[in-house]
Amino acid sequence: MRKHIMEWEGLGGSHYASTPTLAACSATTSRHHHHGSNRSLPYTPAGKSPNSFSSLFRTKIMAGKNEEVLKEAFMTKRSQNKRSFTPTNWKDRWFVLSPENLIYYDGDKQSGRRKERGRVELSRVVAVECVDSAVFQRDWVFQLCYLSDEKEQFVLYIAAVTSQERDQWLDYIRRLVADNECLAEWYHQGVFIRSQWTCCKGGKDVTACTSVTWTINHNNNPPGHPTPSPTPPNGSHTDMMPRKVVVALYDYNATDPGDLSLRKHDELEVIEDTQEHWWKMRNIQTGLEGFAPSNYVRERGTMGLQQYEWYLGDATRQRAEVLLMQQEREGGFVVRNSTTNSGIYTLSVFSKHLPRSHPQVKHYHIKKDQEGNYYLSHNIKCQTIPDLIFRHQHNPGGLCARLRPPVQGKQAPTTAGLSHDKWEIDPNELNLLEELGSGQFGVVRHGKLRCLDVAVKMMKEGTMSEDEFIEEAKVMTQLRHTNLVQLYGVCSRHRPIYIVTEYLRHGSLLHYLRANERSLINNTDVLLDMCLQVCAGMAYLEKQKFIHRDLAARNCLVGAQNEIKVGDFGLARYVVDDEYTGSGGAKFPIKWAAPEVLNFMRFSSKSDVWAFGVLMWEVFTCGKMPYGRMKNAEVVEMVQNGRVLEQPRFCPDYVFSVMRQCWIPTAEMRPSFSDIGRSFPDE
Repeated sequence: MRKHIMEWEGLGGSHYASTPTLAACSATTSRHHHHGSNRSLPYTPAGKSPNSFSSLFRTKIMAGKNEEVLKEAFMTKRSQNKRSFTPTNWKDRWFVLSPENLIYYDGDKQSGRRKERGRVELSRVVAVECVDSAVFQRDWVFQLCYLSDEKEQFVLYIAAVTSQERDQWLDYIRRLVADNECLAEWYHQGVFIRSQWTCCKGGKDVTACTSVTWTINHNNNPPGHPTPSPTPPNGSHTDMMPRKVVVALYDYNATDPGDLSLRKHDELEVIEDTQEHWWKMRNIQTGLEGFAPSNYVRERGTMGLQQYEWYLGDATRQRAEVLLMQQEREGGFVVRNSTTNSGIYTLSVFSKHLPRSHPQVKHYHIKKDQEGNYYLSHNIKCQTIPDLIFRHQHNPGGLCARLRPPVQGKQAPTTAGLSHDKWEIDPNELNLLEELGSGQFGVVRHGKLRCLDVAVKMMKEGTMSEDEFIEEAKVMTQLRHTNLVQLYGVCSRHRPIYIVTEYLRHGSLLHYLRANERSLINNTDVLLDMCLQVCAGMAYLEKQKFIHRDLAARNCLVGAQNEIKVGDFGLARYVVDDEYTGSGGAKFPIKWAAPEVLNFMRFSSKSDVWAFGVLMWEVFTCGKMPYGRMKNAEVVEMVQNGRVLEQPRFCPDYVFSVMRQCWIPTAEMRPSFSDIGRSFPDE
């Protein structure tokens, strides 16, 4: 048996050297097809002798670099963006098949092909198969599964104009790859969405589940049609799949037709979960159907601690302390995952009556004995953590205080966009209120979108690359993290363009630090919590292969309970601001720029790490200007000579040590954002 398709790291790329991921690709709802011209050499039906296939190799049109054109057509391909959060996006391309490559170009029916957008070397193809049409809600989709240089496996999805055209492409390509040593005997007829394949519900590491529909041979004989094996190599079956039932964790008010409102504790059956952030569900009690945010529900039977108000998940020690200290409730507590011990939970408790001590938060590991019982002290043991919490609400049992629930429960998370299929917002739905700020790019105003508070950025004409930004905005609405300002959508059909985002009441982090310097300057826990929240948001962007390019305190926002969110990600490459003029007319913030940016304009996640070190310095000085009144040229010379910012007066040594790690001159030697997040003590 040939090598099975074992692990799928991505859904193809403009070139196979790219490394996109599968996790966030979602099914489109469009059924639009382009009936463009297509041309090919005379079709050779399956079953003809091998000699008849040789007629394909006469030159028809040169495709550049002396490549013979065997077949060409105007078809639609699934977007091959390089980011795992990219939503489903189909683009029209002119496809050209040569004996060695499948190449696709920009083009239209009038002008034909233009700029090359990508190619697949046929020698790397492992399978050529049809796709389950229900997944994409498109007819006549087929897939090319192929290998990258690093032996990662990718999938290119293409929609033909007709079923006959699709079958012709399948036959042509199969004949060209029939002698490949890397051919597989199994493939996935579905697509990988939200951590599982739609065809077999397996994870990304699951073996392919469907037998190929054509004979693998090494004699270039016409492909046959073998009988599929009754059991796939991973032993999975797609028949009689049990229905998925989920429970609502939060209330959700639907805003658009086709969406479904939720009430906490509602039970719902999942009808469709092919989109990452929005699932189609049916309320079991009312029978109503519609789309609702997937992060508002949890599968029944896997609720765990998520259902409890006191559970904060992956919150850091600093975040727990800030929340409990703000509430100042004796015995107030939260339970969170330990960041230093995987699989261990930590109980954080506030008390203001400790002997010879000021009010503080104490942290306790929740331990487990050999019988599987949880305990904090040996005299109170319970089979579950909720039972343990209940017992300690009536008996401190060695804790600093008897447990009392926090005053405020968990807030509902933000949604990825406003609806399951909406990113263009009607400006008539917006009620613009007071101005929040202004700059070279335009004005920011508080607004109401129906009953939702939003921030509206009104972009000055000529200050941004509009077409590129609008295309990228579709992607950015799919970014979702607790510490990122959520982009809800844009108003792009009139001028000026409006960018509609989540609203945070306290405005920019820079202004907040300066306004509250007296209470913050020596409060290490609060300041470090701010930095770690920014770090968490940036770690998410880093994981999604997304570069900020303009990370600074001015571009972070502050919400309730000192909640910090990174904003303006994605805008740095489109917004033109004269304040950030560098050599050669390039625009970037000099005082936050890494050496490789100053010298070579080379941006990466590691240049974002350098900027994060400067942001930490801003936080621990409560908003001072980095490098003081030094001119940009002086800052460039200082950085190029290896000198960095001095340690802030109230900054602990262990925090400044992390800043210094961010400012290592060699980009590759700097820590990642995920490394930085783990570098601070949890207990």
